[in-house]
Amino acid sequence: MLSILIPTYNYNVVPLVLELRKQCLECEIEFEILVLDDASTDCLKENQIINNWENCHFNTESKNSGRTYTRNKLAHQARFEWLLFLDADVIPVNSSFILSYLESIKPENQVILGGYCYENSKHNSPNILRYKYGKEREEKTASERNQNPYQYVFSGNILIQKKTFLTTNYANENSFYGMDIFFAYQLFTHKIDVFHIENPIYHLGLDTNEIFFAKSLKAVESRKYFLIEGEKIELISPLIKQYKTLKKYGLLSLTKHIFSISEPILKKLILNKNPNLICFDLYRLGYFCTLK
Repeated sequence: MLSILIPTYNYNVVPLVLELRKQCLECEIEFEILVLDDASTDCLKENQIINNWENCHFNTESKNSGRTYTRNKLAHQARFEWLLFLDADVIPVNSSFILSYLESIKPENQVILGGYCYENSKHNSPNILRYKYGKEREEKTASERNQNPYQYVFSGNILIQKKTFLTTNYANENSFYGMDIFFAYQLFTHKIDVFHIENPIYHLGLDTNEIFFAKSLKAVESRKYFLIEGEKIELISPLIKQYKTLKKYGLLSLTKHIFSISEPILKKLILNKNPNLICFDLYRLGYFCTLK
């Protein structure tokens, strides 16, 4: 029995729901697919067709509350114990996607992650930063991810027990971005094992360079706000580990000064046709050091 939960915002989720429903029917399982729209202005008419299909439901919110809050609401609405969370702008790589997750359900597995992929033909200069970051930093094999399991917790493709999710998810209404690291830290502090398998989705809806850059800085702010005082947080957040190393050796003031001088150059090297991810890392670290 499986509840598939999809938060969406201004995105046509029909192809994803069709594929998931097809695979669930082939597996002959009891299932439901719940799609919750976070007060979109686009794609509402297209997505309404989902309500015509058995076991599939599309509902809309009157107020935009953020994806994290929407996921929490979906979890409370879900009928079944196992929850499969997917982002709206993804599609399974394999036709055995649902079956692979079902076969991975075992008593010792409370959290199972399938991973991300990026199609080689699905990038161009307006979104090359998001593509390159995803390709080099997120597209990892299950073996690689299991070496540092909490560093690769992506809520856009995750199978989790309902009670585990409700215990560890950030439940408040918010506009914070980049809360996957907070979720991963909750799993870590609750000593909940995270298991990675080879069951990826293609991430299709890539942000433009400028939007992804801005969102990344918001994610840096979330780390400083929620996690800077977290015990052993440096074990799952390389950014915070680097910050604490600079602080330990009294290098924060120097880092801030260097960042203030180099910030325009770094930004130029990030937002171009061949983004430099090392510069992207340095920019986020410098920005983190400037936050109070």
